[in-house]
Amino acid sequence: MVVNLRKKRELISRVLGVGVNRIRFEPDKLDDIADAITREDMRSLIKNGTIWTVKVRGISRARAEKKLKTRRKHGTSAGSKKGKKTAREGKKEVYVKRTRAMRRHLKILKARNEINRDTFWDLYKKVNGGNVRSLSHLRELAKQAKVHK
Repeated sequence: MVVNLRKKRELISRVLGVGVNRIRFEPDKLDDIADAITREDMRSLIKNGTIWTVKVRGISRARAEKKLKTRRKHGTSAGSKKGKKTAREGKKEVYVKRTRAMRRHLKILKARNEINRDTFWDLYKKVNGGNVRSLSHLRELAKQAKVHK
């Protein structure tokens, strides 16, 4: 038998505190739902799983994020850049990267026994003092130190 369950749906939505369109009924148990009159009856049906709610449908940001990602890429090629290199990456960040790379390389050289402890500290202090320009310069200095000893 087909029963109009609109009023039941409204009552359940007030009991649960959700919108009417989020209420779902078990199709096999529509007669039980039609027989339920009080709020207590409704609560027992909810507990049994005859009545349940569905989650709120959100608006997906996936397309918008994809579009933004593409837009952020535009205008970043060589011809579009204005200002110095340091305008995009700070001097300090460059210094820290370079120094860490050189110190890491020194530790590797020391671990391989390519340079001894004294040479290691000599070069380490040069790196710290800014006497070494780059990693390739450090390699050069390490080679020279190896030749001299």
